[in-house]
Amino acid sequence: MTDSKTKASPAPGLRGEAVRQRVIDAAERLLRQGKAEFSMRDLASEAGVSFATPFNQFGSKAAILHALSDRRIDRMEARFVAAAPTGDAIDRVLVAVEAAVSVMLEEPIVNRSVMGWLGTAGPAPGRVLGRSSALWALALADGDGLPADRRDEALRSLPGLLAFGFRGVLSFWTAGEVPDAELADRAHEIARGVLRGFTG
Repeated sequence: MTDSKTKASPAPGLRGEAVRQRVIDAAERLLRQGKAEFSMRDLASEAGVSFATPFNQFGSKAAILHALSDRRIDRMEARFVAAAPTGDAIDRVLVAVEAAVSVMLEEPIVNRSVMGWLGTAGPAPGRVLGRSSALWALALADGDGLPADRRDEALRSLPGLLAFGFRGVLSFWTAGEVPDAELADRAHEIARGVLRGFTG
């Protein structure tokens, strides 16, 4: 009984963001073990927190999986920045595609589970579109290499269009219709197709 109670209480001083990260880490471990259908009770046990903690911190399982998606986009951004791409906006977008695909292929089982939950409504609207658009906006930067007469329009439209396109490819990958070996090629195809609308 004492052991169980100890496990259900976060470590002393563990508050706020630290508790949230602990819950997210536990969700990731469960997905890694192939337990995509984990319950909130399973999650609380894995995280070593009270049953109410995941609800108090996130409100729903969908919100926890959305937080895992945020973590993936953070990694994509970090990988893109670390690549320090040269070239123009088009070259940088293609480097961002590589960065994003490499993150998704690192843990396909976990990432397919995360993707599968992104269409599930949580207590608040998701942030995936905004976060994904920000990644593509980062790659586009000031739009150097795009036609000058369409650059402003491109910089307004392309981040969202690239986000929609990449999400579409990932949806088919999640469903098993695009194999791992083809994910990079398909993602490059959609990015080039979207860019072509502004470059001719």
